[in-house]
Amino acid sequence: MNSFGQLFSIKIFGESHGESVGILIDGCPAGLSLSPEDLLADIERRKGGQQPGTTPRTEEDRPYFKSGLFQGKTTGAPLLILFENNNTRSSDYDKQRSIPRPGHADFVAGKKFGGFEDYRGSGHFSGRLTLPLVAAGVIAKKLLGAVHVKATLIEVGGHSDIEQGIAVAIEQNDSVGGIVECRVSGLPIGLGEPFFDATESLLAHAVFAVPAIRGIEFGTGFAAAKLFGSQHNDAIEDSMGTTRSNHAGGIVGGLTNGNELVFRVAVKPTSSTPKEQRSLNTQSGQQEDFVIKGRHDLCIALRVPVVIEAVTAIVLADLLLREQRLSRVLS
Repeated sequence: MNSFGQLFSIKIFGESHGESVGILIDGCPAGLSLSPEDLLADIERRKGGQQPGTTPRTEEDRPYFKSGLFQGKTTGAPLLILFENNNTRSSDYDKQRSIPRPGHADFVAGKKFGGFEDYRGSGHFSGRLTLPLVAAGVIAKKLLGAVHVKATLIEVGGHSDIEQGIAVAIEQNDSVGGIVECRVSGLPIGLGEPFFDATESLLAHAVFAVPAIRGIEFGTGFAAAKLFGSQHNDAIEDSMGTTRSNHAGGIVGGLTNGNELVFRVAVKPTSSTPKEQRSLNTQSGQQEDFVIKGRHDLCIALRVPVVIEAVTAIVLADLLLREQRLSRVLS
């Protein structure tokens, strides 16, 4: 399935080299001020500013609203947003068809869909599909009101100096990963449910829908396993739930506790590395050396922060709607 969310729900569609990619958003309340221009800042952030390490493929990425928007306000009907694909070079993927890229979805997708999948530019598995996610994230952020979501790239290729990490990737003619940290302030106490719809469960679900994510940790994360309980417990200081420390990352028992929500995600190195690799030629049945053609990011993590913000805002907007706490935003 390509849908997510209970009340604020999204459905993504399209392929990297198809006519367009897009998103259908259902459950957005009527009366929210919105225009295509509102989306442009985050869309530009996703492009990465054409900085070293990002793909040379450029698209206008102009959002086209096909429904749900009238006279600058949402109508309450589903919002359909399209983005055209114009700058494609599908011929780069013809040779690749017989040699699935290691670490990518090429091989498993071919098996699952019987060879009928659109393999150009990774098709429906492409990071191109994060563009409509970012669009939905902008709308979700608007619904969040005073709740502030901010994600930051804090490490590239093992280096806290981002430029140094990228320089190493360029020097090695290879791809590198990174770590993105997301912080959310202004959340009320009690969002989420026990167990399956715990706030961290829903966030993890949405975050792992972003291509290239390999891990997530909340608060102290894996380091918590090395602490005593007395060290890890966050002492409550006042009736607002303010805690002296924040090892829990703002979530206890699956519910937000009013403190800053903090989590980090691990982004793997881009599978489409420019370095020579070895893989199976499915036509000959033999392994062979090959070099991936096409235009790819050396470090996809550079463009991930705004996507993490988007999926985080989508989850939180849905939870706030479940708690009926958005009425004050639109009133």
